[in-house]
Amino acid sequence: MSQISDIFARQILDSRGYPTVEVDMLLSSGVFARAAVPAGASTGIHEAIELRDADERYDGMGVSKAVRNVNEVIGPELMGMDADEQGEIDRTLVALDGTPNKGNLGANALLGVSLVVARAAANDHGLPLYQYLGGVDSIVMPVPMMNVINGGMHADNNIDMQEFMIVPCGARSFAEALAMGAGVYHALKEVLGDRKLTACVGDEDGYAPDLAATEQALQLILDAIDRAGYVAGRDVFLAFDTAASELFKDGRYVLEGEGKELDYAGLVDFYADLVSRYPVISIEDGLDQEDWEGWKYMTARLGGQVQLVGDDLFVTSADRLRRGGSEGAANAVIIKLNQIGTITETFEAVRVARRIHYTPIVSHRSGETEDAFISDFAVAVGAGLIKAGPPARGERMSKYNQLLRIEENLGDDSVFPGIAAFGVDERPPPANGDPAAGGQG
Repeated sequence: MSQISDIFARQILDSRGYPTVEVDMLLSSGVFARAAVPAGASTGIHEAIELRDADERYDGMGVSKAVRNVNEVIGPELMGMDADEQGEIDRTLVALDGTPNKGNLGANALLGVSLVVARAAANDHGLPLYQYLGGVDSIVMPVPMMNVINGGMHADNNIDMQEFMIVPCGARSFAEALAMGAGVYHALKEVLGDRKLTACVGDEDGYAPDLAATEQALQLILDAIDRAGYVAGRDVFLAFDTAASELFKDGRYVLEGEGKELDYAGLVDFYADLVSRYPVISIEDGLDQEDWEGWKYMTARLGGQVQLVGDDLFVTSADRLRRGGSEGAANAVIIKLNQIGTITETFEAVRVARRIHYTPIVSHRSGETEDAFISDFAVAVGAGLIKAGPPARGERMSKYNQLLRIEENLGDDSVFPGIAAFGVDERPPPANGDPAAGGQG
């Protein structure tokens, strides 16, 4: 049992060169911990609020107000509290803010403190963070969902969809999955070079070429899978994040790159066609965050074949997840700590997801830091799936490297779920008509 003896926050820069909050903590035992907060670009309207300075520095994106709130408001209130009392501390943070969306002190201020408390307590007990948070049964390693082509809000190109991902769920361990993903990512750069397409990267470090259509992106990735020596639909599957709320205008979905303007039924038809012909295993934010009727329709039609993930739809909110469960909207949820603001509230969202049989996917943000908290958190909650970007750049690799360490630490006790992590009733279509191969039909 160690009390909080010092809290100090500062402004640092994230992977986009914009400020974010970092918090240091010292316990009465002499134990030290540090945590940093990520930031999103494509954000849901129901997310907790990041407090920004809105002045002339950093295009108004500074966080000195949030830092001041930690140092002058939150810190003094938490002095002497037991670092093991995560729930009590998080409830104190929420009460201090006093708003439903953390708009007073800022979700970035609250989360920085919530994260560092957990890490300090884990250090104080001499436990790995994942084991402190989840207990001795935290043995499930997540399957990586790697964003290898960026579009939408994450890139300056003409691709409508925000992310195209590879999912190496044919691997037998996390380490093997990471190696497979790295192989495909490197092969994709070669494929882009062969096609005279740019290999510059977007916000999440996936490649950001200008492409004519969604199918061109999928085909490029299939070519990369083949070049890397793997079989699509057996070793590596496909996934994409439409970020459809960014495409929703006046009640229609406007896909400018595709030259399409669709209602929700038309967009679901578009997805159904892709799912029937490509080894797509997951679709994230396929419809707008308030299009509940469309989500119910899409889930009824495609939910047995493919994972349908709500990100902007649920924003890691237990209440919105309960609504999704009662209405039959989606069958999986993105879990982002900074969407809700504290570890305790994030755990509650995961518990609700489990209760309604939705698959939780722990995720990074486009504006990331070298902090690998989400790696430990994914193992702690047994998520089975993680989004942490491609196997490139320090802010993404810090997450994957931490997972390598965790798997090594678990040894033979570790469990890698593979395709079972997705919980879909039917596998994606086989490649070239060969049921044993998987891949594009």
